[in-house]
Amino acid sequence: MKLQLFVSLWVLTSLGCMGRTTVPSSRLPEGARLVDLTYSFDENTPYWPTSPSGFELKQLSHGMTEAGFFYASNTLCAPEHGGTHLDAPIHFAEGKMSAEQLPLERLIAPAVVIDFSADAMKEPDALLQPAHIESFEKEHGPIEPGTIVLVRSGWGKYWPNKKQYLGDDTPGDASKLHFPGISREAAEALVTRKVAAVGIDTASVDYGPSKDFIAHQTLMKADIPAFENVAAMEQLPTRGALILALPMKIRGGSGGPLRIVAVLPPG
Repeated sequence: MKLQLFVSLWVLTSLGCMGRTTVPSSRLPEGARLVDLTYSFDENTPYWPTSPSGFELKQLSHGMTEAGFFYASNTLCAPEHGGTHLDAPIHFAEGKMSAEQLPLERLIAPAVVIDFSADAMKEPDALLQPAHIESFEKEHGPIEPGTIVLVRSGWGKYWPNKKQYLGDDTPGDASKLHFPGISREAAEALVTRKVAAVGIDTASVDYGPSKDFIAHQTLMKADIPAFENVAAMEQLPTRGALILALPMKIRGGSGGPLRIVAVLPPG
């Protein structure tokens, strides 16, 4: 009930403030704030090395019209998977949900943050393991069904340096990538817990050297979407945040650009 009241107050008081990293508490319940977990899309946005293109914004109009008022308009083009984005289940599981089919309950839900950055900073190819999940639950309580699980490796500190963030920046070659991800066993453990979605602060829920993308396969066969390249996880509490992850609603899409925001409760 407290969470429902908090969300209702947020909806009524904070619309129009989504462009800021944080919102003054005067626009939210006292002591609460918003955190933008989304990287801006531009020419520097990292995409998978084999992607045929990156993000492109082309100016159509920008200036005064003959009628005397200013007018700006652009066209944009980008692959579905790059920058802060959604992986819909159909991305790695035939017959599962595409982007527009995802229920809002999988995109808007309470979150937990599992931080394994200490391991990731020692080993670029570190994998989240069931032991990390079990340790989290021992200290912070069980992960309830319908929770959005955010996995923090600390890799966001390298954004948007492609070589550091991906481990290699050779165009067209994805065979030399190195960054943390989620193991098959950890993905299976999250499926067992019936989580709503899984997010990570790297380019993929699978680690850089992966060849079979087994974390993707495991999660998405269970119709669990993924959020990749999530920003600013270090600003979130271990528990208590409400996540709003709203992708472009692309019919038949295997994913798409994502605007993801955390609502932090008072306290």
